[in-house]
Amino acid sequence: MNNDLAVLLKDITKTFGKKVVANKDVTLGIKKGEILSLLGENGSGKTTLMNMLAGIYYPDSGHIFVDVNDSGLNEVSISSPKDAYALGIGMIHQHFKLVDVFTAVENVALGLDKSIAFNKKQIAQDIKAICDKYGFKVDPNKKVYNMSVSEKQTLEIVKALYRGANILILDEPTAVLTPQETDMLFAVMRNMKEDGKSIIIITHKLNEVLEISDRVSILRKGEYVGTVDTKEASVEILTEMMVGQKVTLEIDRKEPQNTKPRLIVSNLTCVNKYGVKALDDVSFIANSGEILGIAGISGSGQKELLEAIAGLQETASGSSIKYVTPENETDIVQLIGKNALQIKNLGVALSFVPEDRLGMGLVGSMGMSDNMMLRSYRKGFVFTERKGPKNLANKVKDELEVVTPSITTPVRKLSGGNVQKVLVGREIAAAPTVLMTAYAVRGLDVNTSYTIYNLLNEQKEKGVAVIYVGEDLDVLLALADRILVLCDGKLNGIVDARTTTKEEIGLLMTHLREEEKIDG
Repeated sequence: MNNDLAVLLKDITKTFGKKVVANKDVTLGIKKGEILSLLGENGSGKTTLMNMLAGIYYPDSGHIFVDVNDSGLNEVSISSPKDAYALGIGMIHQHFKLVDVFTAVENVALGLDKSIAFNKKQIAQDIKAICDKYGFKVDPNKKVYNMSVSEKQTLEIVKALYRGANILILDEPTAVLTPQETDMLFAVMRNMKEDGKSIIIITHKLNEVLEISDRVSILRKGEYVGTVDTKEASVEILTEMMVGQKVTLEIDRKEPQNTKPRLIVSNLTCVNKYGVKALDDVSFIANSGEILGIAGISGSGQKELLEAIAGLQETASGSSIKYVTPENETDIVQLIGKNALQIKNLGVALSFVPEDRLGMGLVGSMGMSDNMMLRSYRKGFVFTERKGPKNLANKVKDELEVVTPSITTPVRKLSGGNVQKVLVGREIAAAPTVLMTAYAVRGLDVNTSYTIYNLLNEQKEKGVAVIYVGEDLDVLLALADRILVLCDGKLNGIVDARTTTKEEIGLLMTHLREEEKIDG
């Protein structure tokens, strides 16, 4: 009997419908006082497996044991998140479950026994005690809508610890954090580990896996492949275990050739619905034949920047976005004041992969084929000409290895990563002259991510102006030619990706320069 297991999942199987097997006979153990990374390609069943441990799904078959010791196996039934919390299990999701208009104290109080009146002052003291113990920083009286992404994530973890969690599941915890914020999170995770907490981290960032975890468990196509000690692992070993074959993890960035201005953005200002400037007097040039990376903490104006260029965001007076046509460089079109359809009718070829995949990019109730057709339906014959969209859907499905029962299956039934593959594949296939991507590889496994990077480089070599909003600074440094950094809606610097550092970009993301002398 192994007496140091916090959790033992044994022969866990979960299916959705008749065709989709998310997990098949998975047996996995999590030790007390360890950080375990869970890896796998998109659709490999990582989140589904952890959702069963967190009480969101219930397994079709198999057993879950908690607090395994020499006295025997303690089998449990987890049918709700409430059951999971009662067993000391808490999950911090990538999309936070917080009430924006509530304070930290009020969010922590949510879900507590309603028969007991809660004492705000006492909860605030308890929050401070947790923060002091592990190294968190939380203002108990701060409203969530005033918090940064890092503060919101910290609050979620504190909320789980307050409810007695000894086993924490973190889903993509560093997805939108700066390098400095990631370092702070890892320091806190190590403190929790030293206190005997068990932490499971779901991530696609292999360098972080090697830095923070004690062991790594790999799933492939819903089945358990194996577990390795991190000290004996490497990026190559982990990738091969995930994919089942050797994968070349290199971004082939070539020097830009024949670059010419394609977009000239001047004094771009956007005001959000709250009357706050989401973008404040931003100016830059995006060239053909290069990749311009956009860096910034979440909410710094990246979304508004891309939407303004695509004709989806209102801009303030004095803003200018000029498009230089490839056929005639003296033919310059002002995009401000035109909506997305008008821009398209002008012949301006903009492809846009938005941050909100299903909200803006795809129709969830439609299959791949019909979503491919959305790009061309204004050309006519939408209800009769389906061969082209069907062929494109099959091509994207094969080249990007989209996991779906059929190209007619509604895309809302696919995993987040597979939805992203459908969207990116469709937009790149449109043969644009300007390709804008917002978090194109968010939630994608390492193998597919590198496929996307290669596709973006191919577009660059074809003379496309690529604007890439990314959250992984290692990738930005390896993929982009120049990196534009946003801080609080302002342009805080444009740096050479070949010579800058993660630390420099991290500082530009978080500390607004007093004197801005920026060469666009």
